[in-house]
Amino acid sequence: MNVAGKVLTEIARLAILEEFEGRPLIDKRKYLALFPALGKEGAVFVTLNKTRSAGEPELRGCIGSIIPRRALIDDIIYNAKAAAFSDPRFPPLQPEEFNDISIEVSLLSYPEKVEYADVEDLKSKILPFKHGVILRWGDRQATFLPQVWEKLPDFDLFFEHLCQKAGLPGNCLEYHPDIYVYTVKIVEENE
Repeated sequence: MNVAGKVLTEIARLAILEEFEGRPLIDKRKYLALFPALGKEGAVFVTLNKTRSAGEPELRGCIGSIIPRRALIDDIIYNAKAAAFSDPRFPPLQPEEFNDISIEVSLLSYPEKVEYADVEDLKSKILPFKHGVILRWGDRQATFLPQVWEKLPDFDLFFEHLCQKAGLPGNCLEYHPDIYVYTVKIVEENE
């Protein structure tokens, strides 16, 4: 993707600021003229972190798309606003928090289904810290970005939490759910 990384986080920040200011701030035509790749379909997750007093980042919102369904610029705008104002885990972002958040945009590759015989076979096909994982069982689905491996580096713990995120028992791999993997290109605001 030929888009300067900083542009992605710039668009995300402007999208949130638009909501606070109540007026358009993103000139889509300008961005698309400079970076035509923003007009191609893409899927992103937008993650907002707030720096705690100890200097450690704390999640403040994270929403995204798994499958590309709209232009990349529109996906960034939509998911930035959703991460700031519609993540059900957090209250809507307040104007006084705006300058305290850092923004990360994760560009997702198209997910690929993993064929596996059992849990041990699955372990041999998942690449921790590289693969984001989608778990699907019936009408239940959840995903973890590759960044989650940093907090849950153990395969069993990672999948136990992913099962629970999908509303399933922690041992749901025993049901042989569908598993998809993807990779991400991470763009941080301070790059």
